[in-house]
Amino acid sequence: MSSKKGVSRLLQIAGEKRGLLAVSGLLSGLSAIGLLVPYASVYFILRELLEHAAAPAEADGAMMIRWGTVALLGLIGSLLTMYAGGLASHMAAFRILYGLRVKLSSHIGKLPLGWLNGTSTGAVKKTLEQNVEKVETFVAHQLPDLVHVIVTTALMITVMLYLNVWLALACIVPILLGIGIQMLMMTGTKTKENIRQYYDALERMNGSAVQYVRGIPAVKVFGQTVHSFRKFYADMIHYRDYCAKYTDRFQNGYLIFKVILGSFAAFVLPVGVFLLSRDPGSVAFASVLLFFLVMAPGVSAPMFKIMFMASTLRDINEGVERIDRIFAEPPVPEPEHPQRPETFEVCFDNVCFSYGTDSSSGDALSGISFTAAQGQVTALVGPSGAGKSTVANLVPRFWDVKDGAIRIGKVDVRNMAAPDLMNTVAFVFQETFLFYDTVFNNIAVGRPDASRDDVYAAAQAAQCHGFISKLPNGYDTPIGEGGVYLSGGEEQRIAVARAILKNAPVLVLDEATAFADPENEYEMQLALNVLMEGKTVIVIAHRLSTIRDADQILVLNDGKLFERGSHRDLVAAGGLYARMWRAYTDAERWQLGMEREGGKADEHASQYHGG
Repeated sequence: MSSKKGVSRLLQIAGEKRGLLAVSGLLSGLSAIGLLVPYASVYFILRELLEHAAAPAEADGAMMIRWGTVALLGLIGSLLTMYAGGLASHMAAFRILYGLRVKLSSHIGKLPLGWLNGTSTGAVKKTLEQNVEKVETFVAHQLPDLVHVIVTTALMITVMLYLNVWLALACIVPILLGIGIQMLMMTGTKTKENIRQYYDALERMNGSAVQYVRGIPAVKVFGQTVHSFRKFYADMIHYRDYCAKYTDRFQNGYLIFKVILGSFAAFVLPVGVFLLSRDPGSVAFASVLLFFLVMAPGVSAPMFKIMFMASTLRDINEGVERIDRIFAEPPVPEPEHPQRPETFEVCFDNVCFSYGTDSSSGDALSGISFTAAQGQVTALVGPSGAGKSTVANLVPRFWDVKDGAIRIGKVDVRNMAAPDLMNTVAFVFQETFLFYDTVFNNIAVGRPDASRDDVYAAAQAAQCHGFISKLPNGYDTPIGEGGVYLSGGEEQRIAVARAILKNAPVLVLDEATAFADPENEYEMQLALNVLMEGKTVIVIAHRLSTIRDADQILVLNDGKLFERGSHRDLVAAGGLYARMWRAYTDAERWQLGMEREGGKADEHASQYHGG
């Protein structure tokens, strides 16, 4: 982990060179100098007028016009350099945003699913969006302002010291007081803890908001309101209360800071009057005092910018810590010498796995050993929570096993490079995820370099060409926001089309026909038969009728392998599978009203069937 903090760490993470920032800083400095030129012009014009106060007609009009022209040119030059500096800073800011988001997204994609399952989606979303977005505000706007403030303040203090040391010191005192107050507000363990608690409250609210939006159907169905969605409501109230408390803690410092910056005249005027009383006839000092009274309040504007920058820097430092926490999460390790399998049977060798990091969490799988032969179908069955999905998720290395090994063609999956493993295994989830993109691009995820003809062929094999052709723009119809929404069965067939297009030698199916209606289930089975041909297939089965013809059925319970064999052999054995099969067939024969007693139930069933 890098020892750098704040903005330096941001630049290091993004890999952004400092060239554009240096150009932006230089142009901002020139802009600050240009903005001071009109003040200097006012000083020389005022001095000329004061020196000829008794006879204004004798004042050098040409000289005053020249200084007026210089003031205009200085203002124009300042605006031009300010624009160019802002352009450079915005280019740097958006490059940094791009670098940060790409690196964060890439790193998150390499993390095990265990981290993603144990982390709030809202917290990750906030880090990727809000924490990173603050970088743009700082780099594009406030970093040039910081240079502007430093140059402006340094030049003004230098000029003031040159004109009159005592008056200059009277202006420096409120500046130092303001900076001191800002430092007290920025630093300290208590302040850092307040910032951390603020962001924790904001992350919790974001996470609850995402969960609430996902749960809207249940909230509506049960006639509930946001108040009854307790976690979201409680997190909103906590965030509101903490923001109010957070504001209270800083309000006194902010008010003192604002009063001091608005009171430069209160510091300058007493000193000026005292010095003028010692030499009342000094026109030169009178012009200097007038210049200070005009110029000194101008220092307050850059000081207010410092205040807002201080607040942003606190936010950025906290955001960087949260970004670094993600980078600190170890990705799934890559092998130093990757291997590629020559055959594609899948072998589980005494595999043990736990979702927790300590022994108290218990094993999700314990001592699992089997071989899924190439060209054959291996079905995983068992009660809910038996470990079926865990077995399937370990094949493409979504997690690493605790003990034992998983091999594809005698090569441990941990010794395969991630791209090779992903190209070897295709996964069709029960819950399909489609991107907010066209139908064509959603299928082409399976093989991004595929031609349109290849995509069409995969869609036809997956029995989804028919409904796609009826969409407003066919394969170019967008899915989701701004487009169309597909049914569960249609989405699942799109997922099967992806897998057909990918044509990976190992295929994992999580009940790929779960959302197919009876009319389309036969076509889906035909599509899956085409997809499974010649491949190593592992099927998670919920409907036992779909795996009767599997070459091998593995029965899991409590994370252990209880039985294995063909459908016929397992039914004959009378064990757990046989009990599951009887329960399944009984459920298939279940009819509405069957639970009623005696003749009424029979009569009702007869009437229901038209008898």
